[in-house]
Amino acid sequence: MSVGQVGAGDVLVALEAIYGRVDRRVHLGPVDELVATVLSQHTSDVNTARAFASLKAAFPSWDAVVSAPTDKVEDAIRSGGLAKQKAPRIQAILTEVELTYGAYSLDDLRGMPVSGARAALTGMHGVGPKTASCVLLFSMGMPALPVDTHVHRVSRRLGLIPDRLSAEAAHEALEAQLPKEADDVYSFHMLMIRHGREVCVARQPRCARCGLLTICEYGRHLADA
Repeated sequence: MSVGQVGAGDVLVALEAIYGRVDRRVHLGPVDELVATVLSQHTSDVNTARAFASLKAAFPSWDAVVSAPTDKVEDAIRSGGLAKQKAPRIQAILTEVELTYGAYSLDDLRGMPVSGARAALTGMHGVGPKTASCVLLFSMGMPALPVDTHVHRVSRRLGLIPDRLSAEAAHEALEAQLPKEADDVYSFHMLMIRHGREVCVARQPRCARCGLLTICEYGRHLADA
């Protein structure tokens, strides 16, 4: 299937017909979401929640996290995995937020275009497009699409993006195909993850039972093989 035959907006309609719409809910505040998303890298949602709760219990403020010995921060987030990498990254990001905005706040990003807000966040060392998009969508209600491994894989198989397009570049490419409403972007994000986990899995995708088979040349090819 060539890119452009089916758009992300069409896929959103099809996914909602299969699973139902996912209503957007507010997650954490922007800085909390930023830290939690760093903690979520290469671990499960359960471990992320455990590590974030432990970090908040161990330190009364973000300033206390920044000023603490890094090994103490490591101890607090150890349940989330990769503590030696994540602890200094979190301290550095928080330091940069405070230096840039004069407080541990990202409220200055509200009202900015998605591209500008994302650029401001990704300009911080250790913050990539996915992390930035999580903060903008989940905490600020901006139509920024986080592209994780499931969204990226399903999008490539459906022909929404070229096979060789990186996950980083896919953020803006997919956003351009979606309605400019955060509610729609949120539903697309959550449903693509669900579909990627339950049907369009990395190995041996379950194409024969896929509700998107009629718009997926990749799946039809496998089903006919």
